[in-house]
Order: sequence, then C-alpha cells, then structure tokens
Amino acid sequence: MEAEMRSQFPDGHRIPRFAGIATFCRLPHTRDLQDVDVAVVGVPFDGGASYRPGARYGPRKIREVSALLREYNPAQDVEPFHWLRIVDYGDTAVNPASIEETHALIEADLDPVVRAGAFPMCLGGDHSVSLPLLRAVARRYGPLALVQFDAHPDTWNVHFGRRYTHATPFRRAVEEGVVDARRSIQVGIRGPLPHATDLEDARALGFAVVSADDVARLGITETLHQVHERASGPVYLTLDIDAVDPAYAPGTGTPEVGGFTSREMLALVRGLAGLELVAADVVEVSPPYDHGDITSILAANLAYEVICLVARRRRSVSASRSANEEQRP
Repeated sequence: MEAEMRSQFPDGHRIPRFAGIATFCRLPHTRDLQDVDVAVVGVPFDGGASYRPGARYGPRKIREVSALLREYNPAQDVEPFHWLRIVDYGDTAVNPASIEETHALIEADLDPVVRAGAFPMCLGGDHSVSLPLLRAVARRYGPLALVQFDAHPDTWNVHFGRRYTHATPFRRAVEEGVVDARRSIQVGIRGPLPHATDLEDARALGFAVVSADDVARLGITETLHQVHERASGPVYLTLDIDAVDPAYAPGTGTPEVGGFTSREMLALVRGLAGLELVAADVVEVSPPYDHGDITSILAANLAYEVICLVARRRRSVSASRSANEEQRP
C-alpha cells in the first residue's frame, strides 16, 4: 500500500546532507503540533550524572549525525516519512543548576506533545530525564509498561544522598505509580554493583531483569519473546546507550564492558514490533567521550528504528481499516 509523503523530508540529492540546519533528519523545526504524528524532542540535561558528564550535548550531536538517515528502511520494510508527519519539536527547557526544577520544566514542555496525540521520540540527556517524561506520558495513558535496555537497573533508592539522579528514576517511577513494574522488563543489565542485593531490589519492585549474560544464553529471539510476554498495554521504551558495549558506543557516561553489539541492539529494537509503544527515549549519549561520532550515529539510528516501529503500526491500522471498508456491503 502506497502512502503519500506526510513529512517534509528534504531531497539529499538537491540539498547536500552536510548543509542546512541540524534538525533531526533535517525535518522541520516547529512547535505547531497540529496533525503531527511524531515529535522529536531534545532533553539536554546531565545534572543527574554521577561519573562522566556531557550528555547535555547528546541531542545536538544526534540531530547532526541523523542527516544520513534516509526515506526507506529495508530491515523493517517501511517508509516512515510517508506514513507519519514527523517534526523536530526542539528542546525542553532545563535548569542546569537544579534537577528538581529541570524535571518540572521537562514535564511541562512534554505535556502539550502528549495531549496532542503525538508520539514523543525524546533524545537525552542523562537517564534522570526519563522520570519527568514518564510522568507526562502516564498522565494520558495511565501506568505504563517499561521496556528498558540498559547496563544498570537505575532503581537505587538514593545516590550520593539524592533521591533524583540518573541511578534512581525507575524506583521513583514505580513509587509514583507512573510505571507498572509487573508489566515491565529490564534487558542487558551487567557490570559490578555497589551491593549484592541490587538486582534483587529491582526484582522486588516488580521488574523482570534479564542480564546481558542471560541474553547471551537465551539468544535475541527468546529474549524478545520474554519482552513481548511481559510488556502489555501502553509501553514506554527507554534506550540507555550504555546497554551497548563501549567498543561500539564509547561516548557515554558510565560505560560497562560486555554489552550488546550495534547489530544486536538494532535487532532488539526492531523485534519490538507489535508492542503498543506510546513514547520512547534514547539517553546517556555523551559526545565528548565519543570517537568518530559512532555512539551518536548509533543513537540516531536507534531513534529512527523506533520511529519506523510507529510507522509500521500506523500502516497496519490503515490496512485493517481499508480491509474492513472493503468488506462492508
């Protein structure tokens, strides 16, 4: 089924990809949400990071390298810019001196996107920003299933004596009722931990925890089966780039060896087709620690793959409607 081009996607043969304003995929930058299906939102904050800073520069760099992305995704067999009207919504407001105020600003800035019915594709920022994003999305959809690709569970109670950091967002999200841990799963967890009980603490909150070693043993297909069995209803997808091995994604604040390859990470995201995704983020990209932009390039491609999942769902709904209309007398 052919679809008209809904997005103002520039012709790379007429306007070279190294030219123009660095929006995501060189799409229009606008705050007008009328008839928008996907809004790409930058969240340039790293005040919750505890080791290496720099994720505040992630949204800008991801946008810059996204210029190489193209109209057709053969792996998912979809043309997302035909099926969806996608815009770059710009960045949320942040206060680099206050994480609490920044969370309030992020939540307020995302609220109109969610109320307009657009899919928020958010670019972080450290992982602390997921909490206000979840709050805004849950206001529309209720408690969310969380699919989390990450090296760390991010379910500590306090970090450096603080309740709000990039190590605590998902404990807070469960406590606040914006995430239903019984429908949620954390995939790729690995590396040394402060305490022997840390993973059990995550499970005690209700999360299913699949370690990187579990994935290596189970394989990608069985891991995805567990994700689909667990994540029902409206799903929020969070992609911490440190889920990927630092050999493939060195530009991150808390790198852990033994992670996914780029190919495995792409396969995991593509394998989420069929879930009711309502919002997503890609976080913890720190360009100052990157090499040749390889981390940012991967992050841009992961965001693109998520958008393609949204396009496939839209195409499926459209096909079902057409079939129903044809069956009517």
